[in-house]
Amino acid sequence: MKKGFLIACSVLVSAAALAQSAAQPKMLYSALNKTVKVYVTEKGSNKRLAPGGSLKFTANPQPPETETLVFVDPAKKFQTMLGIGGALTDAVAETFYKLPKDKQKELLAAYYDKNIGIGFTLARTNIQSCDFSSGSYSYVKEGDAALNTFDISHDKKYRIPFIKEATAAAGGKLTMFVSPWSPPAFMKDNNDVLHGGKLKPAFAQNWANFYVKFINEYEKIGIPIWGLSVQNEPMATQTWESCKYTAEEERDFVKNFLGPTLAKGGMAAKKLIVWDHNRDLLYQRASTILEDPAAAKYIWGIGFHWYETWTGAGQNFDALRLTHNAFPDKNLIFTEGCVEKFDFNRLNDWALGERYGLSMINDFNAGTVGWTDWNILLDEKGGPNHVGNFCFAPVHADTRNGSLIYTNSYYYMGHFSKFIKPGAKRIASAASRDKLLTTAYMNPDGKIAVVVMNRTDEKIDYNLWIKGLSAKTSAEPHSIATLIVE
Repeated sequence: MKKGFLIACSVLVSAAALAQSAAQPKMLYSALNKTVKVYVTEKGSNKRLAPGGSLKFTANPQPPETETLVFVDPAKKFQTMLGIGGALTDAVAETFYKLPKDKQKELLAAYYDKNIGIGFTLARTNIQSCDFSSGSYSYVKEGDAALNTFDISHDKKYRIPFIKEATAAAGGKLTMFVSPWSPPAFMKDNNDVLHGGKLKPAFAQNWANFYVKFINEYEKIGIPIWGLSVQNEPMATQTWESCKYTAEEERDFVKNFLGPTLAKGGMAAKKLIVWDHNRDLLYQRASTILEDPAAAKYIWGIGFHWYETWTGAGQNFDALRLTHNAFPDKNLIFTEGCVEKFDFNRLNDWALGERYGLSMINDFNAGTVGWTDWNILLDEKGGPNHVGNFCFAPVHADTRNGSLIYTNSYYYMGHFSKFIKPGAKRIASAASRDKLLTTAYMNPDGKIAVVVMNRTDEKIDYNLWIKGLSAKTSAEPHSIATLIVE
């Protein structure tokens, strides 16, 4: 009886302790005694990721409506940051090795050094040739469905050495995903790697085997592959390497061939990305594929680009929010974007960077976990490119004199990649005026990074407000700033 009494008392004490614990308010984040370090990039000045001073918080429990504020709430957490980076294509590698050794070293540090550079951690590369290759090529001989002639020797001249150098510059690790632009010509109904066409059903298994073969070959030579997309831009018939899939065709290829083949090949842990095209049709593609459980079980996330502006859709961020809300267990990842129609005279155009800032803030606020630029380096012509599809990159090499030209898009991306680390959690943030754009993250070390962008022609004074405390600052016209709360 005494033993039962003791047990009963213990249960009562435990229940009381739990009740008392539940009644205690949770420890809320406080900005009291914290400092804000500001880093700015501004049009009309030489400030590029430049220190912009320090701010102090003061009490401001109920801000007046007349103030412009950027509200941040660290208690409200959302998606985890995978990383930010860019594509390492044939064009990038070929251009890199045309540079003098000191400029090669400079470029690697500029992109991948976490202290003096902008700390890229995410990368993408092409399976076989793409438009940003000097010419079309395949890893197998024509007609070799069994892949007996599979050989990545082409990539060993420029691309593989460059990827290894970039990985070393990043501290030994890059989160790398890979994408095909086209199967070999004999596997397609137009018998051409260019101009769209479709995968012949008879070669679906052979093509699925091709992905596994490529990943195995890259990993054998020391390049770990984190993930892959099914097809670059599967709704586009391009003059360059391309292959079309309807949503149903991509779903069935994943469900019946690629997903099972990855699993059988010991690659079930590789992150499989569908769509890999523009935001405008993203929800239609995602819903068609993900509503089939047999396909959805293989899929990690949905990739997207920003070129829907060509269709008149604008930058359709609503499609991201809708998809994220409808399929919260799948990830959104920006897999490609660049400013097209290269013009050497536009390298200082401020609109280049602002397009990046607009996209990145809205993409992250819609739930995107990773953001991948297109080519990290191109030459003074916007190439090399074997079909004349010349584009802008954040950094251009002028191979005529061995110099590097940094566009402001490099610095705009740096306001995110340098200060928001992999593993950071997005936290609630919003501006009280739509003239300012903002997103915010809490890093694994507890420091908060708040990005604030001003695309207007006016200087905007505002307060960074966190739980009753605010720090006063301003956003210069056409500027972007990262505020680090520590």
